[in-house]
Amino acid sequence: MFQVDLVDVQSDDAIFEGNGWDAVIVVASDLDVIAQDEIKLLANHAKQIDQRIGKTATLLLAPGLAGGRLIVSPVLNAQNEYSDVTVFAKAAREGIAIAKAAGAVKPLLVVSQHSDTRYQYAQQVSALACGQELWQSLEYREAEQTLPAMTAIGLLVTQSCSELLNAVEAGKVLARDLCGTEPERMAAPAFADYCVDAFNGSGLSVSVVDEQEELERDYPLLCAVGRASFCVPRHQPRVVKVEYVGEGEIEKTFLFAGKGVIYDTGGADIKVAGGMAGMSRDKGGAAAVAGLMKTLSLLKPKGIRVIAELGLVRNSIGSDAFVPDEIINSHAGVRVRIGNTDAEGRLVLADLLSHLRIKATSAVNPQLFSVATLTGHVVRCYGGYTAVVENAVSKAQGIGAGIADVAELWGESVELSRLRHDDFAKVNNISGQGELLSSNNGPSAITARGHQYPAAFLINASGLGDHGSHSAAPLPFAHIDIAGSATEGHPLYGKPTASPLVTLLHNAIK
Repeated sequence: MFQVDLVDVQSDDAIFEGNGWDAVIVVASDLDVIAQDEIKLLANHAKQIDQRIGKTATLLLAPGLAGGRLIVSPVLNAQNEYSDVTVFAKAAREGIAIAKAAGAVKPLLVVSQHSDTRYQYAQQVSALACGQELWQSLEYREAEQTLPAMTAIGLLVTQSCSELLNAVEAGKVLARDLCGTEPERMAAPAFADYCVDAFNGSGLSVSVVDEQEELERDYPLLCAVGRASFCVPRHQPRVVKVEYVGEGEIEKTFLFAGKGVIYDTGGADIKVAGGMAGMSRDKGGAAAVAGLMKTLSLLKPKGIRVIAELGLVRNSIGSDAFVPDEIINSHAGVRVRIGNTDAEGRLVLADLLSHLRIKATSAVNPQLFSVATLTGHVVRCYGGYTAVVENAVSKAQGIGAGIADVAELWGESVELSRLRHDDFAKVNNISGQGELLSSNNGPSAITARGHQYPAAFLINASGLGDHGSHSAAPLPFAHIDIAGSATEGHPLYGKPTASPLVTLLHNAIK
């Protein structure tokens, strides 16, 4: 695993030369809140001759401090009432980037505390931000035979947090590798193999569905998406099943369906005008769920059970490709009319959710989720933020609101979108022949309620519609669209974020 170790340090003496660290990175909203007098005096003295200090991340010559390097990385706009903890993450990334460029391999990260409750996890978020900044793609690491840029990052903290952070970072590294790797190196069978290897010895229960007959029988919508890929062995679909069972009496069960469209050509509704570039990132949902399972296997929280199904498929073009107007029975027995083959992710998720629905009916306090880079519409609406669209059962239980609260504190902020009767009307019985329509035939980005109504399709196509608030067995379900948050930076080639792994983790273990 390509990961920089995060190490707890609980003595201020670590900032001095001779304690094993080779740079000190200070993340602070104001120079005067820095707790270490030596750092505060040096920074304020430097400010008298360089007005950038406290305004932009700056490297100072610091004899006597670790490595002779002091990097002051200011947190800007922390007092703004609309800011969130990502202002600390940004400052930490700027500081670690300077440390790396300066040649540091074992820096000490010092995050000054802030009284505002918005920033109660600023230290942890800053440390994880360093991991995000330092990650390099799997292709690059394999081609260049690189080692991690740093051997360790010390965290000057008042209590132990490295176990949690290292487990989270291990999951995030796995998720970034799976999401960000090109579609041949991480084709569906290779994605499945990478997961199996990553989970080896973890205590997780892992199985892979790879037989065509079984896939076609149990995942008919998923197999429609991948129908033209079966003729190419290295592109054939897979379903990865993973389960974590914590020690003790199980109090809650979490069930996740992860969309892993390895490459989305659009299928017969082919993406044109350069629209295919970046579509190897359409596996971000499955990647994030896989990363979550890795983190759980390391932390081993008690009292919870987590079940995941990852649908891995290539939306290939060819003589056997599925086309609009086909009617296909879902795993739940619902007749689905294909409206647009480029709306393939919801087909994959519907079959996964149908299997999870069956397990949820006998589970203890279940919560079901789908996680997917699903629509361009969510990016139009919310930019780089995640959207959560929940059913009535989930809304009544406050699950979406709880997720939003957790996400805000951990720098993975989400927007809550409400599911309405109009969304069901958009897909129900359009032909008058009783079928469920998978989608309209236009791009989601220009479709009204383009990221909300797919949740209505998922509910009905998976059989969850029979488990509403007034049913004998209500099941809470939330659809999580990460099309805007799964990557950062360049719109096509940006770095994977592993979002919303941290939010899903803390929602489960809180």
